[in-house]
Amino acid sequence: MTNIGYTNMAILMPKKVKYRKQHKGRSRGKAKSATELVFGSFGLKAMQPKWITSRQIEAARRAIIRYLRKGGKLWIRIFPDKSVTRKGTEVPMGGGKGAVDHYVYPIKPGRIIFELEGIPEEEARKAFRTASDKLPVKTKFIKR
Repeated sequence: MTNIGYTNMAILMPKKVKYRKQHKGRSRGKAKSATELVFGSFGLKAMQPKWITSRQIEAARRAIIRYLRKGGKLWIRIFPDKSVTRKGTEVPMGGGKGAVDHYVYPIKPGRIIFELEGIPEEEARKAFRTASDKLPVKTKFIKR
């Protein structure tokens, strides 16, 4: 993970993994788990498949935290544990797979990304609207 100049950023990444490098894989079908609200009263649900990077999750989390103002609680229901590799710039073909560059979460439609509790619905809607602008997927506001 190259984080030059980003030392204070709390980037989500696994402490330890069984296998360092992963295949790309295919994201097909709908989410089987985390499709219902469990912790909070309001949620942000993904409506399309995509890879969400740890930086995007962090940016969305910060956008939501701005609306909480010492009240309310936030749950992040996804964790980026899929490694994405990248070869260095101007590296010729061959020489094997590149080094791990960052981590992503391959999201499927119907998966809940964030949950909120302890703030009014209108505030939650605003918070999730700004957070969804930071994410690469179309999202939907849901409530219990």
